[in-house]
Parts: sequence; C-alpha cells; structure tokens
Amino acid sequence: MPIPFRDTDESAELGAAGFLTIRPLSLADGYEGALFIVNARGEPLEFTYNRVETPHPFLWRKADIRRHAHRRLTASLLSTCPAIPKVILCLAEEVGSELFCQDIEMSIPVCRIAPGTAVISVEAAETQEAFGEKDSVNLFWFPRPPDDAAVERRLAQELSRRGLLIEPLERAKKGLDEVYGVSLGTET
Repeated sequence: MPIPFRDTDESAELGAAGFLTIRPLSLADGYEGALFIVNARGEPLEFTYNRVETPHPFLWRKADIRRHAHRRLTASLLSTCPAIPKVILCLAEEVGSELFCQDIEMSIPVCRIAPGTAVISVEAAETQEAFGEKDSVNLFWFPRPPDDAAVERRLAQELSRRGLLIEPLERAKKGLDEVYGVSLGTET
C-alpha cells in the first residue's frame, strides 16, 4: 500500500520558459543558436538548435549581417520548436533589442536580461525593470512587462527564486558545444 503524500510544488501550473542563446561561429561564417525550454523547476523539456551562414560580407554592413543572421536563426528555432513557452528570455548582450521590437513579432512576452550595472542599447518599445534583490538584474520586456498576477510574471519570479533567470542559457551553450563542438567565435 503506498504512503499518502501530496506534492506541494505548484510550479507545473506556471508552464515553461524558453531561453534563447545566439553566438557567432566566426566573423564571416555564421551563427549558431538554441532555444532551450525548461519548466519552472529548471527541468529540461525541449532543446531546439540550428546554425545559419552569413551572406558574403563585401556588400553588407557588419551590423546588418548580424541582424539578418539573428532574425533568420531565431525564426528557424521558433518554427521548429515543438513546445510553446509562456515567455522567452535571453541575454541583452547576445540579442539586440531590434530582434523582437522590429524584426520578429511574438505572441508571448520576450525579456532580455542584463546585469544591473551593464550598459546596453534599449528600444523605446521595451520597458526596463530592475529585478531581484541580491543579484540585481535589469529586465527589458517587450511588448510590456506582465501584470503582477500574470502567469508570465509568476514564472519569472519562480525562476529567479530558484536561481534560473540566466543559468539555463549556460546549459543551452553547453548543449550547442555538445552538438556542434566548441564554438570558435567570441564576438556577439
């Protein structure tokens, strides 16, 4: 006879979060990226990855090549990922504000994350919010921050409480290393 119990973790009702990481292969070759979906406990649900080649640089401005590649790569990840997260999170140093503010329209909130002391470019359409107490970070929400009672807000709070606002991005990078080998690029 089983021992009666009740699982007190209610994080399943919060849904899943998607963590987007994009990194260059080398200056002219292309980019690789991953969309890593985890539940509110940080348990992996899906890992979608891809690479894109960049166009020949002689007719392109460097910033335009990056923007073009990020848009193509992100669109490929979103279109092949079998799970739909409640929110997409990414590092502001890796993903420019123009990707979701101008280039790709999302039906779920997107949050770019930056350390509290970092200086990054921000679109007027993004809303900045200081988040956390001990390891303060800035969140840049698009199209707007979720309401306090919204499941997306509660999911972000639960991820933060568990130390999972940034850590899944490191696992996604390790996943890319495992799939493709260690990346040669360091520029973003």
